[in-house]
Amino acid sequence: MSKIIKEDIWQFLKKHTDARIALGRVGKSLPTKELLNFNLSHALARDAIYETFQVNLIEDKLKEMNFKSLIVNSKAYEKATYLLNPNFGRELCEKSKIILMESTCLNNDICIIVSDGLSAAAANNHSVHLLKEIGKQFRNTKFTFTEIILAKQARVALSDEIGEILKSRFCIMLIGERPGLSSPDSLGIYLTYNPYIGRTDADRNCISNIRPQGLSYLDASIKLKWLITEAEKLGSSGVLLKDESSQNKQSELY
Repeated sequence: MSKIIKEDIWQFLKKHTDARIALGRVGKSLPTKELLNFNLSHALARDAIYETFQVNLIEDKLKEMNFKSLIVNSKAYEKATYLLNPNFGRELCEKSKIILMESTCLNNDICIIVSDGLSAAAANNHSVHLLKEIGKQFRNTKFTFTEIILAKQARVALSDEIGEILKSRFCIMLIGERPGLSSPDSLGIYLTYNPYIGRTDADRNCISNIRPQGLSYLDASIKLKWLITEAEKLGSSGVLLKDESSQNKQSELY
């Protein structure tokens, strides 16, 4: 039966990537195995979006690591509202504003936010592991941290409002990225210097594809520390701050 399938000349490259290359063909169609794999990946991507953000479980795990946390919510209380009205995910609900204003988190250097974004699976699977590595990287630095903010139904821009309320110099948002067919649980980090309402994506730096099959928790935390250190020197994040952490790491090897 396998002789029916005509293999692609790029077959040898498949071991280097999860991308859909060298699928082969049967006549003018895809092999059944590849079609089934596509349908499975598509289902996993959809499930990642609709998975429940397990804030209470994450909160318990953070307690075990001696991290305090606060739970807040955007104006999008339901997943359907969040998906159909993106702006609702960019603003805090009134109750959450009060929670932050009355918290003990004001006037710290760095605010870390964890959110489900478009892949609750990413936040559920990777955020605690990544926070552990970030904690190690900043253990002996001068920076002070707020309690970790667990933000439900949030878009990246919600970090601007949170940072403005808490008067933080930096906002770090760990958020589930839009699921891909080969990466349904990819976590991203968005860094903003001097956050306030009205910041744009040009004012942020992004570290993406954080997961065991992509960028490791350790490498992501090293990049984040480098970016924060350089952003402080520059007085800015975003397009003015180029990620040269890899070149810096290479120079240290020689």
